Amino acid sequence: MDLKDLVVYQLAMELANDIYSIASKWQYFDRDTVGKQIVRACDSIAANISEGYGRFSYKGNKLFCYYSHG
Repeated sequence: MDLKDLVVYQLAMELANDIYSIASKWQYFDRDTVGKQIVRACDSIAANISEGYGRFSYKGNKLFCYYSHG
């Protein structure tokens, strides 16, 4: 199974794209403070799922899934 076949990864990518689209329309101050933080947090979900998927052990994968959940 490929990473891009995982539904949870697809949802995380969709969420990150949606949040970016919303935050990019905010005024400068809001975008520069809260906007950047929420975009990075949403990007982190998909990144952690991806990194965990590349691990060779169940324990390593579980750890990064835990990170993405947070």
